[in-house]
Amino acid sequence: MKYLNERFVKNSIIKWLSRKGYNLRLQAKETKEHGIDIKVRHNKYGRYFIVEVKGDPNPDSYKWVRSGRETAFNYVLGQIITRMKHKAKYWYAIGLPYTYRDKILRRLPREVCKKLRLKVLLVDKQGKVEEINWKNLK
Repeated sequence: MKYLNERFVKNSIIKWLSRKGYNLRLQAKETKEHGIDIKVRHNKYGRYFIVEVKGDPNPDSYKWVRSGRETAFNYVLGQIITRMKHKAKYWYAIGLPYTYRDKILRRLPREVCKKLRLKVLLVDKQGKVEEINWKNLK
């Protein structure tokens, strides 16, 4: 695999959520379907985790990968914001390849993440997930 596509990122996050005690029965969306990418409920606490996912742009079909990442980053932020509800039982996250890490640390405001209860889940080539929340941002 030359780049981390959306399916790989999504499957890695699903495995990570499963290990954290989330029930995967609610998650049923395929990559090309509309709607929330991942919606899971914790087995012990009535808390939901909603995640929008993007992969790296395919370097074979996208001439400018860097601007493709910029577009994907902006798009996934817009998607998760439109899915937000004003209920305490929801946590929100965007899931992206690890290649977005520097962009997120530079561009995502800490206070926005805190107020929106937004997390970032970064996936590396081995499928390991790093969670970034408002406390990790500058």
